[in-house]
Amino acid sequence: MRLDKFISDTGTASRKECARAARSGLILVDGIAVRDPSVHIDENHAKVTFCGNPVQWSRFTYVMLYKPSGVISTTEDTPRSVMRLLPPEFSKKGMFPCGRLDIDTVGLLLITNDGPLAHRMLAPKHHVEKTYAYMCAPPVEEEQIRQLENGIDMNGYFTKPAHVEAESGERGRITVTEGKYHQIKRMFAAVGSEIVFLKREKFGPLMLDPTLAEGEWRFLADAEICALTSLQK
Repeated sequence: MRLDKFISDTGTASRKECARAARSGLILVDGIAVRDPSVHIDENHAKVTFCGNPVQWSRFTYVMLYKPSGVISTTEDTPRSVMRLLPPEFSKKGMFPCGRLDIDTVGLLLITNDGPLAHRMLAPKHHVEKTYAYMCAPPVEEEQIRQLENGIDMNGYFTKPAHVEAESGERGRITVTEGKYHQIKRMFAAVGSEIVFLKREKFGPLMLDPTLAEGEWRFLADAEICALTSLQK
């Protein structure tokens, strides 16, 4: 693999930045400065540092994004795409949002180029849990909560059982194992209420990092990646 591609694929720097750093002797491969970023290296064994920091490459990349309101969970090249919040190198390596959040829904969004994992996370038969904090109006009562938990008839389709932790009639958390179009909004509408705020806090084994602000992202930690990949076994 080309050295500049190796580095840019990790999101460390763009290829132009690699070229500048290489000319300055700031890229080392196995301890030796390499001034030509187009040279090919063994991506599986070479030890690369960029400006003194180790660069770790892997076949797949996993990113946690705190999706803000007003952006779309799409890879299409539009100003409102969530991919505009990430380095352009991520799109070039085929990364995409794992699932979708509505334009006005905020919270945890997994961005990856691991197609098999994304399929496993999203396939209905695997029942991967997703937890959302919600605010609704008017308030929901105990009977409405029981309806949400037991299943809602959405034009002939009955939602699978959900779990609701109500903090009050207006707010709480709901955990579902499906991802139908506008599902939670439609579920609350069916019991006579309306979602006014929705934030995904958990997706499978992933928890939204409380240190991230809306629009910020970070690479997944090794333990988080292991927890995700264990779902495929």
